[in-house]
Amino acid sequence: MAARLYPAPCRPPDIVDLRRVNARDMEAMLAEETAVWRTELEWDFEKSADLVRRFVDLRALNGSALIENGAVAGYIYYVLEDGKGLIGDLYVLRALRTVERENRLLESALADIMANRQIRRIESQLMMLQLASPRALPYARHMAGFERNFMRVELRRADLGDGKVLRPMYLEKWAEHYHDAAAQLIAEAYEGHVDSLINDQYRSAAGARRFLANIVQYPGCGAFFRPASYVAFDVATRRLCGISLASLVAPECGHITQICVSRAVRGTGIGHALMRQSLITLRDLGCRSASLTVTDSNREAVELYERMGFYTARRFSAYVWEGF
Repeated sequence: MAARLYPAPCRPPDIVDLRRVNARDMEAMLAEETAVWRTELEWDFEKSADLVRRFVDLRALNGSALIENGAVAGYIYYVLEDGKGLIGDLYVLRALRTVERENRLLESALADIMANRQIRRIESQLMMLQLASPRALPYARHMAGFERNFMRVELRRADLGDGKVLRPMYLEKWAEHYHDAAAQLIAEAYEGHVDSLINDQYRSAAGARRFLANIVQYPGCGAFFRPASYVAFDVATRRLCGISLASLVAPECGHITQICVSRAVRGTGIGHALMRQSLITLRDLGCRSASLTVTDSNREAVELYERMGFYTARRFSAYVWEGF
């Protein structure tokens, strides 16, 4: 049972600083959230939940808790880095989940972040936010929203047949010494792309290096899985021209954390070849399914994934607040 924070049994819902609660107070909610990620997304959220528990008990996590009838009913946390706020998670117990409760948590975090004069941008991709259309969000005049798809494929049923590659290339397994070249590739490949509006790390090689470091070191996108991560080289130039990076989000479930190719080789089939090789490796090493996320307006990518057998399992939104 969640610990009581207030003696009054019918106290109105309240928002408190996350530093006022401890992991024990949040245990029932985190257990439910972990179960929801497992059943709805086939994603093991336990490592992420453990990080929340650890930093909450250290009083080192920025955010808020929603208190209802004396117990924690929801939470939100965020991090600040390089002049940007990043909302890491928002969850409200299913029995109490409403747009109003979610918005109260979101508004509390946004207000705190916006009060910091060094912050000029806030990003958020909240996969478990309740879908409601139309939905008003806090500080909407500063917000842009982008529809995203969480797509899955059953690997035994996937179309992983050979595709035509119209430009000579070869694949190598991912290695750390490709890190800088991959960062340069990401910055070049996403220039002017809708995803660079969602994640500003795509806009520079330095930002892309941080993005790659986060993929490899932290569990937000699963545990980085080197055996199914590949780079592609253009035979003519001998330059890195594509990457496909994979993680494990559960013992039998893989996730494609990043796939992109250089502008020079778009339309040549190299992206398909990279994705195919990552999926084959995941399948051969025991995964029964794989997933990825993609911006819905990126129709070329969505259609490629659908041809390979992916289907949209969940829709969610990415949000950006600027100009506040």
